[in-house]
Order: sequence, then C-alpha cells, then structure tokens
Amino acid sequence: MSQAKQTCLVCNCEKSMPLDANQLSRALGQPLATVHTQLCRAELPVFEKALESGEPVLVTCTQEAPLFQEVAEEIGADDQVQFVNIRENAGWSEQGADASAKIAALLKTADFPTRPARLKSIESDGMCLIYGSGQHALDTAKLASNRLSVTLLLSDDAEIVLPSMLDFPIYRGDITTVEGSFGTFSVSVDHYAPLMPSSRGTLNFLMARDGATSDCSLILDMSGNTPLVTGHGKRDGYKRADPGDPAAVLKAVIDLSEMVGAFEKPIYVDYNGDICAHSRSKQAGCSKCLDVCPAGAISDAGDLVAVDSGICGGCGSCYAVCPTGALDYQYPARADTIGRTQALLSAYAAAGGSNPSLLIHDEAHGTEMISALSRFGRGLPAALLPISGHAVTSFGHVELLGCLASGAQSITLLADPENRDELDGLIAEAALTNHIAASMGFGEPDRINVVAERDPDAVETEIWAAAPETKVPASAFSVQGGKRDIARLVLTKLNDSSPAPSELIALPAGAPYGTIEIDQAACTLCMACTSACPTGAMMDTPGEPKLRFTESACVQCSLCINTCPENALTANPRLNLTSAVMQPVTMYEEEPFHCISCDKPFATRSTIDRIKGQLAGKHTMFDNSENARLIEMCDNCRIEAQANSANDPFAAADRPRVRTTEDYLAAEKGDVTPDDFLIDD
Repeated sequence: MSQAKQTCLVCNCEKSMPLDANQLSRALGQPLATVHTQLCRAELPVFEKALESGEPVLVTCTQEAPLFQEVAEEIGADDQVQFVNIRENAGWSEQGADASAKIAALLKTADFPTRPARLKSIESDGMCLIYGSGQHALDTAKLASNRLSVTLLLSDDAEIVLPSMLDFPIYRGDITTVEGSFGTFSVSVDHYAPLMPSSRGTLNFLMARDGATSDCSLILDMSGNTPLVTGHGKRDGYKRADPGDPAAVLKAVIDLSEMVGAFEKPIYVDYNGDICAHSRSKQAGCSKCLDVCPAGAISDAGDLVAVDSGICGGCGSCYAVCPTGALDYQYPARADTIGRTQALLSAYAAAGGSNPSLLIHDEAHGTEMISALSRFGRGLPAALLPISGHAVTSFGHVELLGCLASGAQSITLLADPENRDELDGLIAEAALTNHIAASMGFGEPDRINVVAERDPDAVETEIWAAAPETKVPASAFSVQGGKRDIARLVLTKLNDSSPAPSELIALPAGAPYGTIEIDQAACTLCMACTSACPTGAMMDTPGEPKLRFTESACVQCSLCINTCPENALTANPRLNLTSAVMQPVTMYEEEPFHCISCDKPFATRSTIDRIKGQLAGKHTMFDNSENARLIEMCDNCRIEAQANSANDPFAAADRPRVRTTEDYLAAEKGDVTPDDFLIDD
C-alpha cells in the first residue's frame, strides 16, 4: 500500500483461502484489524463504514467489484475504492498458506502511480458499411439499421428477397482497398453499381464502374473472404464475422452499435524521427518496426516511418524491437514498467519473500488463464508475482533485463495463442535476453520463457517448472534517460552482480549493439558514413581526415555500410561492457594534404596522389605541369588560379573598343581606315 493513509479490507472468501491476520500484518509492516469472511455479503456494512471515513479503501476482491462499486456510488464515494485480486493471484494456490509475502507485495503496489498516455479524440457518426452476400447479409443490415446508418454492399448477385420498404441503400461491388481507421474509413470498390428500384424477381443493378470510393465510420465484413485490413482483430471500428456463425454476426452488430458518438483512444506510441534509423538518402537501414507491426499502423515514409495512431492497437512490438528508442511506448512508459516491477519485487523482499519470479500477462487472456489455474489446478506458485498489462509484446530486452537486474529469478511471458503469428518480435527479444544472461553466467535453463497456450495444463507445467539454481542478486537503480541509457545501466548492474562478469559478449546478427569494422585499404575518408549515421556513432573530425566511432551509440542499423561507396565497412554485433565503449575511437586517419597555394588542409595525401596519377598528363584539362598544379589546390585557390590563367575556360571574349573623337579625326586625315577599329553601336 502507498504511504498515504488507506483502509485495507482483506477477505478470505468464505475461508477458501488460508489467510492469517498476524502473518499479513507482519508482511505488510502495519497492523491488520482482521481478515473478513463474507465482506461482500454479511459483512458489507464494514465496507460502508470504511467509506464513511473519507479515506481511500482497498478491497482484496475483484469478482465482486461491481457490487462494491454500486454501494460506493450510492453514498457518493465511488472514487475512494480500489480493488486488487489476491484470491486467484495468491490465495487459491497449492502454496496459498505460504503466500503472505506475495499478498503483501500485491497490496503495497496496488496503487503504483503511472503517467497516463495522451488521448486521441475520435468521432463516429454511425455510418456503417456492411459487406457480404445473400439473404443473411440483407437480414443483418436490417437488424443493424435499427441503431446504425447502414449501407449494404453485396459481394455477389445471390438471390435475396427484398422487403416491401427498404430503409437503407443496396449496392453491388467488390472492395479492393480499405484505408483509415475507426471514424475515418475510406473504401475503394470495383464493379460498383446501385440497385435498381424496379428489380423484380432477380436483382438488377445499374451500369457497374471501377474505382468508386466512399467514406464510413464502421465496417462489418461478413463476406467470408480474406480480411480487408491488416491485423483485422486489432482495427477499431472494423468487425469481421463468419457469415455462417449467427452468434458471431450478432455480436459484431452489437459491438458496432455501441460505437457511435465521441470517443477517446490512447496514443500508445510516440515517435521521434530525429533518431530513427529507418533510412537515409534512399539507403535502407532498420525496418524492424515495419516487420513486427501486426496492425499495419506503421508505413514507410522515405527516410522516416509514419505511425497512424488511429490504427495502432497498442501491442508495443515496434517499441520493443526499436534499436534507438525512436518509438517510445506510453501505455505505460518504460520507466513506469520497470519502476512498477522494482516496487513489486522490493515489497515482496521486504515482506520476507525469496527467489521471486514474474508472470507477465495481458488483461484478457492472462487473467482468464490465471482464473482457470486457480479454480481447477494448482494455482500460481507463492513466489510467482503476476504483472498485468495492456500487451505482453511491449516487453523488449531492456525491460526484461531490468526485471532480472531488479531481482527477478525468471520471467514467464504469457501470450494469447490467437496472436501466435504476432509474437516474432517478443520471441526474438526474449532470446536476446537469454543469450545475454547466459553469457553473464545466468543461464541454464532460460530465464525468459514465452508461453502461448490455450490449455491450462500446459501453462501450469511451465509456471511450476523448477527455478534456475543460480540466483540473480537484486540491484538498486533509478530508471532515467532514453532506451540506450537505460539499457546500458541495467546491463552494467546485471553484469556487476553476475558470477562470471564479461567485458565482451558476442551477439547474434540483428542485435542492436556492436561495433563497425573498417577496411582501411578501401576507405577514402569520404565521410559519407557520418552523414548517414542516425545516432552520431560515426563522426568526422572537422579540419582533419579522421573517422571516429563511438560504439555505445551504434545500433547496427547498417546505414553506414549501405551508404559507403567503397564497401569498406562491416558490422560486428557484440556487447561491449567496458567503460571505453563510451569514448570515441579513431577508426582510420590519413596525412592531410595542404593546398600548395594557401596551405589549407583540404584532402588526404593518398587521395591527391591517386587523382594525380589518374589525371595529370593524361586528361586534356591537366595535360601540362601548370594545369596539373590545380589538382593540388583547394577549391577556392583552384578557381582563382583558373581565372587568372591565360587559358581560363570561363573567360569571355574581349569587349569591343569604343570609337572616340581621335579616331574620327585620324580617319579624316587618312591615318587609319574604318577597319582599324570597331564601332560601338
């Protein structure tokens, strides 16, 4: 619980949990008056009396939360109540009698503060496009038209029986593309044709045309064909239902009928293009976010990417795999994610708990699975601390390493098997974390496990597996800075506490840490790599032909490699945990060549020697020693020398001489002829 005064009402749910008031008091570090038995029934007045004090009230039950909330609303105290689930998460367990430390940790961190994400306003006017075929499509449109403004688009000419009065338009067509999101969908249709009112027997349509477009707020796709949008299950305002499943169609209609009016949606991800490593000057770099986004919310925008917050469903996969931190998750932010874990582990340790592990799950599938395990199985181990969030896939290697460095012995990521095809990013981040932990001596078995199962027995087997023998000590640290700063901090903490500290750890290809190797014989110090590097890892030295590199800033995006015209660079993924990694090192340098006219350094000696060898005495512009000297001059001196030379290629013709009075007098005397001078018009 927070330090602010708060009343905690603990109930053992009709003695179905072995809770002891004295044990909980010791674990909480404060006296607990009693453990109730029927707080939601016979002892409900206790709850009402607690509200009358005006202090916040924490109730250890979520099943009956609607009842408690209703009572609180009746007396105008609904904002005083908070709920935490200790029954399924701790008490209903084979080890429930040993779960006091876990319960204390859950209670102490129930009100851990997190910064809210920004909100996006969405307006829906209820314009709904229903796309399907046959009589069931028409019947669905009639049902939906009671609450929505419906347009029916038939995907074929299947026979239907039209009603005597039709209160929504019917068209024939094939949807080719759907763009936009809830409230702002844009649909393109081929073979578009409106229904003729005079249709009798069979349906007749007017002349079909391609490329028709229309806007709508909602879409019900019951065509049974390929989904019209990427990540259809996560696209707000788009519902896809099997036309042969009446229950699914009815549920879709009900859901859409509630999506009319003004709404607010979290902006899950912030984007900072200044540090994005996607592309530079049409050279490809990092595309990890594009590869893992299941909803199609991220698109290529040249050197950068574009994030459509209307489409984004908040899975956080892009944020987890982004090497620079250009994509920053806000639901919750990284500091709050790790901070909440630190608070939970710290409270557990303070209550006398040992060897804690974490179960990270989403609010839907994970909560349902934990309920099944606690009701019909062994429940959760007493040392397994659950953490619920919007999306498991928002956990990357930085968050996972931060949890380990905070004292978690292992981490189970419980993912929804329906989203199994969207877990590539999470699996890769878990594998990277395991590789790093094993290289530091924290391996065997893997510390991080991704479990995507629908069968509770399979999940139970995973979470009750033997804990790793090698213990991970808890380290104290404050989470501040960007992604790379936090990563460096938790890696250092974890390495310092490891049984086998490592200064250099080889990483698999694609890892976001490493160095760049250079072929000095091929490099010309053109510095193209420095302009392409998005993080400043590759740096030039003004006034000197020197290329420098800071390994801690390198994200292995390969932009420098793809930009180098001499193919002189290669990537070497590794984790360098020495302090030297923070300092720039010279990769390659050459003797500067000074202008023979002004003595200013303007190129490398090898470059000038190579150009002289290729052009001096061989090219018409440098066919003599005087012209060849131009190669050894800087740009300013070269232009000046050319302008002052007798064969200046930019020189204009001589200006005609102006005829003067003396010319006229000389011509009268016969001393000159008109051809001896030019007349200025």
